[in-house]
Amino acid sequence: MRNINGLMKSDQAGAEVRRVAERMAEAASGDGAEFKTDSALGSRRWRAAVIGNYKKHGDAAGTRAALLRNLRGGG
Repeated sequence: MRNINGLMKSDQAGAEVRRVAERMAEAASGDGAEFKTDSALGSRRWRAAVIGNYKKHGDAAGTRAALLRNLRGGG
């Protein structure tokens, strides 16, 4: 790894990005909502998303609220 760009695309960075997303999803799921995660290596860096199940929770706003209440679960 020769520079920050290499670090941002490393396997270790990918593992950390996934770990944080999974912790956030797990913390938010405690409110009765179901969340899943998705991660991928882009052209410049790893990225991850926490995705709510709107149908199970009832609505998009409620799912977003559950995620935001538990945002610290990823830290």
